[in-house]
Amino acid sequence: MTSTSPGAPQRIFVTGATGAVGIHVVPLLLAQRHVVTAVGRTAEKRARLESIGARGVAFDAFDAAAARRSLEGQNAVINLATHMPDTTMQMLLPWRWRENDTVRREGSAALARAARDVGVSLFMQESFAPAYEDGGDQWIDEGWPQRPAPYNRTILDAERSAARFTEEGGEGIVLRFASFYGPDQFLRDAIGTVRKGWSPLPGAPRAYWSSIAHEDAATAVVALLSAPTGVYNVCDDAPVTRREWVGSLAASIGAKPPRSIPRLLSALGGKTTELLSRSQRMSNAKLKAATGWTPKWPTATEGLPAAVRELTRR
Repeated sequence: MTSTSPGAPQRIFVTGATGAVGIHVVPLLLAQRHVVTAVGRTAEKRARLESIGARGVAFDAFDAAAARRSLEGQNAVINLATHMPDTTMQMLLPWRWRENDTVRREGSAALARAARDVGVSLFMQESFAPAYEDGGDQWIDEGWPQRPAPYNRTILDAERSAARFTEEGGEGIVLRFASFYGPDQFLRDAIGTVRKGWSPLPGAPRAYWSSIAHEDAATAVVALLSAPTGVYNVCDDAPVTRREWVGSLAASIGAKPPRSIPRLLSALGGKTTELLSRSQRMSNAKLKAATGWTPKWPTATEGLPAAVRELTRR
């Protein structure tokens, strides 16, 4: 089963439209002449979406009748909605993920249900790729076993929402994003940690860290509008080791290569840091074969310097 026809303008509904990836997805869709309805949580965000040519709307997936009215006539839904903790340190606190759990577990199910009820053809659901089992130096494809930590176990619920959408006759696509980077708070926190002489990434220096720039993630989302249904790793071409990733960041800010986080200190983070310490050498071969997509930055050692420059400019 395949989704929308390549090049044909569609009516597309985007949640998470002002997030790190959504803010790039919406202009790309508009450039392809799609008619975009984009969700903004505040009047200011909706106005920003309107200013670039989208229709900015408020949206409550838990109001079933209102959700169906909002989705009536749409060809596709791209669900990028999350509610992440504000800082890297807050990400280590389990209770800071509760709202994100609700968004992924209940919000995704409600949105997919409303989309099916009104005949939307395609439902795209964000997910988190680095929940795979440790793969050492092996390439990890979409069939590799998953083992989320308690803080992100609800990615399985979100993925099931897309699977049910397909089972009920629609076309569901799961976007398993690698770790994002870009001119954002995570990068700001990472730079601060490197300047103090420490790596911001838990795990062994030789363990792989798969990542994807915000802009490349966005172009992949748009490319997948015409892909077969299924699950796709959205990551760069050449994952690098943590030593290489952090070394590139350090070089970009003129700092010395930092020390790795001691294992004993990492262990204090429990199952969250255990997950984030796994070696994850992910493959994007399925995505590229299905769409012909190519990232602007094939590897983080190329993309990170550009992200640092943009963060500095801002």
